[in-house]
Amino acid sequence: MSNRSIAGVPLSYIGNRLFTFFLTVLIAASVIWIIPRLSPVDPAEAMLGRMAAGAGFVENADQILVDLRARFGLDEPLWKQYVVYLKNLMVFDFGVSVANFPTPVSQMLAAALPWTLGLMIFSVLIAFVIGNAAGAFMAWQETPRIWKIAIPAAMVFTSIPPILSGLLLMWLFAAQLEWFPLTGSYGLFETPGLNWEFILSVIRHGTLPALSIVVVTFGFWALGMRGLMTTVQSEDYVQLAKAKGLRPRYILYRYMIRNAILPQVTAFALKVGLLVTGQILVERIFSYNGMGKLIYDAILNQDFAVIQGASYIVILMTAASVLIVDLIYPFIDPRIRHGGGQ
Repeated sequence: MSNRSIAGVPLSYIGNRLFTFFLTVLIAASVIWIIPRLSPVDPAEAMLGRMAAGAGFVENADQILVDLRARFGLDEPLWKQYVVYLKNLMVFDFGVSVANFPTPVSQMLAAALPWTLGLMIFSVLIAFVIGNAAGAFMAWQETPRIWKIAIPAAMVFTSIPPILSGLLLMWLFAAQLEWFPLTGSYGLFETPGLNWEFILSVIRHGTLPALSIVVVTFGFWALGMRGLMTTVQSEDYVQLAKAKGLRPRYILYRYMIRNAILPQVTAFALKVGLLVTGQILVERIFSYNGMGKLIYDAILNQDFAVIQGASYIVILMTAASVLIVDLIYPFIDPRIRHGGGQ
């Protein structure tokens, strides 16, 4: 049996995980291709309807409808549409937007994706750190009583949807206190570029959307971490560390948090897709130019090409994050060895 490996990870394991990754993406991509075609709405008719609504009347409507179906490949057999769809996915060609014809979907995604990634990474990291720290302190015996009361009280916000937390924060910090702007990704008079004025404007505009996600998601990490900490603190190695007289804070970090946080890292990867879907309405109410707003507008406009392209990117991000975490897990926890060894 071959023992070849890359950075200590067997090539056979990498091959299996890559096969699972591509199979997952293929199945998910097939599903998002099938679902829009179950709808009775004809994208070509929807586009023609928008043209008629704008002009009041469209001459040669029947011929235009035939041309639109041919332009978008809707006149081809379903199997051929599917094959072309998979072929185009390999080069990230999602066609053109029906609602913003003739803008390519890939161009719209390329413009929206950096905003969503920035907002998601910022909010996820803050929620992950705060949530896990709060969960650890709730379970730690040395935590002051006031914190054990304050932390669960703050978690009441986790029971409300992100859109409501966004509206509340918008009303308080933007409308009343005027600390942050109401909407937008950056100031109207700012020129995008690597300059401090633009960067500070982006941070100010992104603070409330990120905060509206943090306040409703940190409780998930806190509850999970509290349960894991409760289990870890009764382990023999923790009791031995206490018997050695090590400082409580050192035991908390080195022995308890470090071992309890491992399942949270896995959950972190699995939450990527859910976080993007949770950002949809948040980005919409803040008019934040990310993937969430793009998907929301595409749904309203019945723009199937944009919906499929955006959904595919979300699936790819989620599957890739799970793959990366799975491959680097032994570096996080040296007790784990790929291939079943301990």
